Amino acid sequence: MAVGLQTGVPWIMCKQPDAPDPVINTCNGMRCGETFPGPNSPNKPKMWTEDWTSFFQVYGAPPYIRSAEDIAYHAALFVAKNGSFINYYMYHGGTNFGRTSSSYFITGYYDQAPLDEYGLLRQPKYGHLKELHAAIKSTANPLLHGKQTILSLGPMQQAYVFEDARSGCVAFLVNNDGRKVIQIQFRNNAYSLRPKSIGILQNCKTLIYETAKVNVPKNMRVTTPVHTFNVPDKWEVFRETIPTFSGTSLRANTLLEHTKLTKDKTDYLWYTLRFKRDSTCTKPSLFIESSGHVVHVFVNNALAGSGHGSRDIRAVKLQVPVSLINGQNNISILSGMVGLPDSGAYMESKSYGLTKAQISCDGTKTIDLSRSQWGYSVGLLGEKVRLHQWRNLKRVKWSNNNAGLIKNHPLAWYKTMFDAPSGDGPVGLNMESMGKGEMWVNGESIGRYWVSFLTPSGHPSQSIYHIPRAFLKPSGNLLVVLEEEGGDPLGISLNTISVVGSNQSQSQLS
Repeated sequence: MAVGLQTGVPWIMCKQPDAPDPVINTCNGMRCGETFPGPNSPNKPKMWTEDWTSFFQVYGAPPYIRSAEDIAYHAALFVAKNGSFINYYMYHGGTNFGRTSSSYFITGYYDQAPLDEYGLLRQPKYGHLKELHAAIKSTANPLLHGKQTILSLGPMQQAYVFEDARSGCVAFLVNNDGRKVIQIQFRNNAYSLRPKSIGILQNCKTLIYETAKVNVPKNMRVTTPVHTFNVPDKWEVFRETIPTFSGTSLRANTLLEHTKLTKDKTDYLWYTLRFKRDSTCTKPSLFIESSGHVVHVFVNNALAGSGHGSRDIRAVKLQVPVSLINGQNNISILSGMVGLPDSGAYMESKSYGLTKAQISCDGTKTIDLSRSQWGYSVGLLGEKVRLHQWRNLKRVKWSNNNAGLIKNHPLAWYKTMFDAPSGDGPVGLNMESMGKGEMWVNGESIGRYWVSFLTPSGHPSQSIYHIPRAFLKPSGNLLVVLEEEGGDPLGISLNTISVVGSNQSQSQLS
């Protein structure tokens, strides 16, 4: 069907070794020079469609650091093995604004790329690859026109030689030994190669580049606070109303699937229930199981507990003691998603949301709530009135009083004003004092934040959140924050982002 469209350009299929003619099978990964057997037909080029310079990062996990040396080694090896094309993924990091990130992905994307999330040089990765590209370009004639010869130079050493009487000669000397420096003899000359390294010989004689030798100094990214939102009177807060069963219009005698109701218009779905407690139910606790990402349990409008899964642990299981009054109780459970799935078999048929709910009394008696009558409410009130936009701010009643009023409220909206920092460098919000939610600047969502989900070392996966300069005015900018769990907005700060420590300035992007 694809080929029948007659687009006039080739079709590719990554990671599909049996791609039928004329579709080109290609490679994605970090080591395609080692792992890719090549195209399945001699008339197809050898293509590396995604050379991962890092890897996506998820909440609860640290960033994946791939060294400049490793990227350069495998890129050079791919070229040496007749690779025709390498596409770096990603060469420039970015930001998943709004709700566009995939399941559990942080808002920043591939920040460890040669150009980071903000477009700043990440050295030595950027400079080392730039030197590799220059070396390959300088030997383009023999690479394109020369005949390839492969020579064994040792048990873990090879030479890939491209030579032509008119075009000249280039050799890629490969040391696959990852532990020691190796002396290689090639055409009556000796070359010393570092562990796991490739040397490129111009004219098959002069060493012009070595993948394990980094000449570019490392730089460091600096985050400088320029404004702290620590004045209580500058903030206003609006607290979400917790919906109850009696206020819902959509009802069912079963637990409905989350995304079929939300239709990706919101991360949130309320499951509400009326539960009548009798005197025989002592020491009640509520057990929830969900295939969603996050759950917050409210009993009679008070937060009873929260739980979440992770990229690796898909199910949320939460058992919390609950304070029930004798008679009718309102149980409201907020199911939340942190992005939709990005890949995998049958991903369109996966289901999310609550799958089990039960109350235990004194640890012995269990009451299954799954087949009770549930009421559903899609989204939050603040979302429905689009509270993040200027024109809708007056549609709810905001309050401001003192620091005690605005701190640590679950499901609270906060707003304040600020001026843009001087200059044209990148800007970001430090959200470490908050929990989980979403941020808007002048009506534009700068993404979800989740600083309470810590890595194994005890740090947030992402603390600083990018505000593009294009979103800002010189003064009078509106910041709106939705906080799910409860945080301290007085600890939020506005920061400028820069790099120091490398002799390659930001102007050397060419």
